[in-house]
Amino acid sequence: MTGRVLLAAAALWVATGPAQAQLPRQNPADCKGQPELKPLEPLSVTTPKGAFKFMVEIADSPREREFGLMCRKGLAADRGMLFVFPKADFQAFWMRNTLIPLDIIYIGPDGAVVSIVRNARPLDERPLPSSAPAQFVLELAAGRAAQLGLLPGDKVQHRAIPVG
Repeated sequence: MTGRVLLAAAALWVATGPAQAQLPRQNPADCKGQPELKPLEPLSVTTPKGAFKFMVEIADSPREREFGLMCRKGLAADRGMLFVFPKADFQAFWMRNTLIPLDIIYIGPDGAVVSIVRNARPLDERPLPSSAPAQFVLELAAGRAAQLGLLPGDKVQHRAIPVG
């Protein structure tokens, strides 16, 4: 990632803050998040190793995106959460009130992976920016991106992502 892109992403994060900026830090022992968002929807990821299917929660409202997977105590290997934004922009996620490690996959408007944050640490409040504009963000259990061989340029398919 070039310094200029990183600086632009950091400046955007400082200017607008992450979506979760309004939520206070919670004690992990009694953390209260949102219930599982239903219905779960099918999503697939295609890498050189093949196509992998997941059932994902959809966070497409500001409130759902704000809470995300906060306070969850686990995430099955075949589950995840897809964050859907109105338009592509630099995104920056953090792990406030997030109790489990995650892989954060930033996806462009065409369904191509633009960047991946692997093994984001629970409760870490540092911004984890995308390296390019992303309209979708997929959170999976930490380590899944590596297991799938997921790399930038690989494709994600879901009804909300236009077929490119």
